[in-house]
Amino acid sequence: CVLTFALANTSQAEDWPRWRGVRGDGTWKAPKLPEKWPAEGLKEVWKQPIGGGYAGITVADGRVYTLDLAEPIVTRKDDQPDGTERIRCFDLKTGNPLWSHPYPVKYGGLGGYNNGPRSAPTVHDGKLYTLGAVGHFFCLDAASGKILWSKDMVKEFKARVPEWGFAAAPVIDGDRVLVHTGAEPNGSLIAFDRVSGKEVWRSLSDPAGYCTPIVIHPKSGRQIVLWTPLNIRGLDAETGKLLWTVPYKVTYGVSIATPIFQENLVYVTGYWQGSKTIRLGEQPTDFELIREETKEQRGLMAQPLYRDGHVYTMDKQFGLTCFELKTGKKLWDDDNKMTPKARNPHASFVWIDDGDRILSLNAEGELILARLNPKGYEEQSRTRIIEGRVWGHPAFADRYVIARNDGGERFGKGPYQIVCVKLTKD
Repeated sequence: CVLTFALANTSQAEDWPRWRGVRGDGTWKAPKLPEKWPAEGLKEVWKQPIGGGYAGITVADGRVYTLDLAEPIVTRKDDQPDGTERIRCFDLKTGNPLWSHPYPVKYGGLGGYNNGPRSAPTVHDGKLYTLGAVGHFFCLDAASGKILWSKDMVKEFKARVPEWGFAAAPVIDGDRVLVHTGAEPNGSLIAFDRVSGKEVWRSLSDPAGYCTPIVIHPKSGRQIVLWTPLNIRGLDAETGKLLWTVPYKVTYGVSIATPIFQENLVYVTGYWQGSKTIRLGEQPTDFELIREETKEQRGLMAQPLYRDGHVYTMDKQFGLTCFELKTGKKLWDDDNKMTPKARNPHASFVWIDDGDRILSLNAEGELILARLNPKGYEEQSRTRIIEGRVWGHPAFADRYVIARNDGGERFGKGPYQIVCVKLTKD
């Protein structure tokens, strides 16, 4: 398969309603884009001040969604709230704030990265699903912001907040919404009815990581893949029953990057222990760990891309790296050209439906046009669209990219902004 969507040159691009786009795999049906950005850069359509945080951005039906922290956390010794998270909604074309839902939170330290929520909102069937850094789980009317139902995952479900806060995006699976919060007992992953909020099933005793689960469709039947700080797990999507396990104890619990499922292979990549590749079998419980790589596929936050038998991932030492999925053979790396080498190197990159081209937003706020293929990394153009460090994932919709910054290297010094930039001249 070349991509998971049909190639087409279309003037009407799609929305970005969930983590990693419509299909959850970092692909976007884009409008026709130029070979290079204009010399004067791209046109900023609007800019708005925003609170701190790393939450990704989503777009649906002309509305932009994200989460932020209304004001800096002031650490308290009592049990009183020490800040206010907000669910934000802006108009895509104008940037005008449409609605905001604030709620009090008590962060504590969150490992020093306590400047705001992490998880991308999910839009589905007119509803918006969000998960805050310390477990506030909401279902709201996407147009008005009205609360339809909500859960406090810590108070109601004894969820265990990981060191750097909850980061996995809510995932829609049919009539259910999946949330990864490490609840007790046996609630590492919980499926709720997405309309009523009623719990349908729960599974696993693993603590919560930062990785969004994926729903896959192998020959043996629909499964959920969940990467926790202790294991890579396969679950029956209908019941949550455990099907298979590959142990993978992660240093500092940083299971972050969303897994890939292609060619009947599950692939995960981590900063400390490297990557693992698992082949699924004819039966739902059949699996085989076929490869472990610890030197050249050590990713952190950047989400890998797959195409035509090859994976493109961000290695902490070598930068953007290409390898064959089936064999693990490395073909090249970009020597840290896409984004600067750092303790936590990061860039987001997505396929556009235009041959082998990608859009990438690096940690310095530069939007890059490039080609990725087994021969190498060919950068076409780059231009800065936002100041400050960028860890939150942007959204792509219509003819726009919407991005936010999160401030300084560790403690997230403002000012924080969200911007909308036009990708085309017409």
